[in-house]
Amino acid sequence: MQRFWLVLFTAAAAVAQTQPQAQTPPATLARSAPFSDVAYNNLPAQRIGANDLLSVSVYDAPEFTRTVRVSADGMVMLPLMKKPVTAAGLLPSELEPKLAEALREQDLLNDATVIVTVAEYNSRPITVSGAVHTPLVFQAVGRVRITDALNRAGGVAPDAAQEADLISRDGTVRKIPLKPLLDSTAPELNAELVGGEEIRIAPAGRIYILGNVKTSGAFGIQDTADASVMKFLTLAGGFSSLPPKVAYIIRVEPDTQVKHEIEIPMKDMFDRKSPDLPLQAHDILYIPENKKHQALLDVEKVLALTAGAAIIVRTFGW
Repeated sequence: MQRFWLVLFTAAAAVAQTQPQAQTPPATLARSAPFSDVAYNNLPAQRIGANDLLSVSVYDAPEFTRTVRVSADGMVMLPLMKKPVTAAGLLPSELEPKLAEALREQDLLNDATVIVTVAEYNSRPITVSGAVHTPLVFQAVGRVRITDALNRAGGVAPDAAQEADLISRDGTVRKIPLKPLLDSTAPELNAELVGGEEIRIAPAGRIYILGNVKTSGAFGIQDTADASVMKFLTLAGGFSSLPPKVAYIIRVEPDTQVKHEIEIPMKDMFDRKSPDLPLQAHDILYIPENKKHQALLDVEKVLALTAGAAIIVRTFGW
């Protein structure tokens, strides 16, 4: 029996010697991590601007490792610094040696190893407004083109005009035709955005039809070159009774707000004895109910003829 226990003990000792032993980490591994985790929450490197949030990591100096917000005048400061450092206009890699130099010159840290990344951009707003499904403001991070911005806004609304205004940071306005842009037939129109731009799409112009028609109301203009009296009369369902001898276009000059009444030969136009006449955005086409209609000198009288005129009142602010 004693021999049995001696053999068992010897075997157990041999097995124990073959197991891997836990090793004490080297002393160098006990040191603090050289860079904070925040340094890895970085965005694509672009030039820094006011109000951007930066992640600054200083090797083996946790007191300087933190996130800092760029001031409105484009400066940043680390703890214990007496003088700020200019950050605006620099790439993160260009700011790193400047911060290291500032730490050395202010007797805070010699031979500092600094890494700068951008945690949040706030200096590159792109605004999309007007006739889009979801107007919004977002930051230009990475490569952003006009179509990218429109997609973020949910796309162009059905009642959008045919052009978009691209307004740059300095106020310069560029007209962008939407059809070739969205059809990708003119790639040069799809400009790259860097921040500070606004894409503004106005609603399409409308023509208002009142009086002796089956459907009074406002009708959008999809093609200004094709807007005419007879076309929009058709959109309104045609006459609700016999066509009158004359009708009227009420037109308001956009600059002076002067209102003009233009008499048109409605019966001859309908009988194709007179040419069709073009209409402009915001025109009011008034078709009298009877032949004995007196000329309306004031557009306010036209507006009183139908409850739908409230739309026009809101549009023009009358």
